[in-house]
Amino acid sequence: MEKKKIAIGVDLGGTNTVFGFVDREGNILGEGKLKTCEYDEIEVFVAALYEKIQVTGQKIGNGIEVVGYGIGAPMGNINKGTIEHAADLPWKGIVPLADLFNRHTDLPVIVTNDANAAAVGEMIYGGAKGMKNFVVITLGTGLGSGFVIDGKLVYGHDGFAGEIGHTAIRPGASNRDCGCGRKGCLETYVSATGLKRSLLKIMADSIQPSELRKYSFDELDSKIIYDAAKKGDYIANRAFTHTGRMLGFKLADVVAHTNPEAIFLFGGLANAEDLIFEPAKEYMEENLLHIYKGKVKLLKSELTTKNAAVLGASSLIWSIEESNS
Repeated sequence: MEKKKIAIGVDLGGTNTVFGFVDREGNILGEGKLKTCEYDEIEVFVAALYEKIQVTGQKIGNGIEVVGYGIGAPMGNINKGTIEHAADLPWKGIVPLADLFNRHTDLPVIVTNDANAAAVGEMIYGGAKGMKNFVVITLGTGLGSGFVIDGKLVYGHDGFAGEIGHTAIRPGASNRDCGCGRKGCLETYVSATGLKRSLLKIMADSIQPSELRKYSFDELDSKIIYDAAKKGDYIANRAFTHTGRMLGFKLADVVAHTNPEAIFLFGGLANAEDLIFEPAKEYMEENLLHIYKGKVKLLKSELTTKNAAVLGASSLIWSIEESNS
């Protein structure tokens, strides 16, 4: 009996790394994860990830044939197979991820930006099916973005086009430090960590009561803030409104640069839904040039029950398979 061909899709994030065994139709036959932040050495991380993938594959059974590994990572460079100066990962500088992975396997290993992988996943399996011009914004530990123009993913001259998370929302020396070494980057305001930083600033400047005052910085996370906001906590709701408005202001620039049919929000923070979407949509429309007003859809990813970045990363392998067939 012929074995079912499977691509491994890996979403390498600042907090967690998630992987899936994906067939050509986008079905995830098995998946797993490990904590990225627990590994100070990239070689140890790669070895642990590869081993966990193998263990998961054994549980699926003998009826599959893995044909390659697609990896989406912050600051992933598809041209070189590297991660380069990622602000939200434990490993600094240029990391030769594909080469390190190929110490464990002879199969193809492709590395790309995690948000680009999510954009491909949205285009092939999600809400962007049939769209030629759209943007995917990933809202996790940091903020990533993938741009599809005229049906093609935009990589730019050396693979790093579209890093809006590291464009300045508030340039100036008095603004928030970013892991990239600059100040005032969008992701320091619009991300899970940015939401927490905003909440603590609002809390410090306010005497309003809040159940969140009992938490330390390390204890707080976006889920706790979300739960409080849904219960009507004033400070939590202000933090979400502020975050959404910052995002909407920057999305107005994105529209001017790319003229997309839709912008998709993906990731944990997007699951806050109206708490993020309503202020983002309002502020985007308020700051749009007149010719764009009312034309751009702001949508939640349709791949919330799956992992868009895993699916998108796996699709890189299918593109190799098709070109070789």
